[in-house]
Amino acid sequence: MKPLMASLAGSLVVAALLAAMSSAQDDAALKKDLTAVIALHGLPCGEVVAVQVLAKDDYAASCKDGNSYHVYLNAEGRVIVEARK
Repeated sequence: MKPLMASLAGSLVVAALLAAMSSAQDDAALKKDLTAVIALHGLPCGEVVAVQVLAKDDYAASCKDGNSYHVYLNAEGRVIVEARK
């Protein structure tokens, strides 16, 4: 991943973390941010329709197209997106 994309993806995850701490109306912002992070990683999703907070900086995202992803920050602070079964 190019440094600019990695930086942008990291920024989006930080924004997603801040949104997770806010009220329910900000749930839409978290879904939108995670949708963008997944798209930046070149994975199919369309739109995130459900999010489960697993831990700090760690999310399970379910997409409108049926795909599910695990989105988290690794020990080096990089954004990782993995397909879930």
